[in-house]
Amino acid sequence: MSTDETNLLRRLRANDLNAVAELHDRFAPAVFAYVYRRVGEQRLAEDLTADVFLKALEALRRDQFAHTALVAWLYRLAHNRVVDHFRRHRPQMTLPDDHPAADDVAAESQKRALHQAVRGALSRLTDDQQQVIALRFGEGKTASETARLLSKTEEAVWALQHRSLAALRRFLEGR
Repeated sequence: MSTDETNLLRRLRANDLNAVAELHDRFAPAVFAYVYRRVGEQRLAEDLTADVFLKALEALRRDQFAHTALVAWLYRLAHNRVVDHFRRHRPQMTLPDDHPAADDVAAESQKRALHQAVRGALSRLTDDQQQVIALRFGEGKTASETARLLSKTEEAVWALQHRSLAALRRFLEGR
């Protein structure tokens, strides 16, 4: 953990309100991007991101806040919040109010089917595999950054990435 994060963590534990604002300002955009890539809906991602920071504040009050690797801890909270959401809510398809042209309907239907197939394939991966894919390809993190965020070795991240992509390929070819 960087000196800057260690200092922020110390200030958070001392109930510094400016530190709480800094925590949110500094990490909310990255947490939102991570959540958004997992759920695909802006409002839902905003709500889940808010929940992540609410959970963080609750953990701070209970003295169960991150002890090390603050950003990794926030990503873990975000991941858990997304998993909880999908356990409670099954995705539902909504129909548009306007009536698009037939070609648009067919193209949109194919796009939606592919999107659902990819989401379905991703949901079949292990939690670790899903996180590696989300961080490496959704967030654009390097293998070393991903390793640090997940408290894993870089080699473990590469192995998880390789297995994840192979599994996704199998799942999508078998659909």
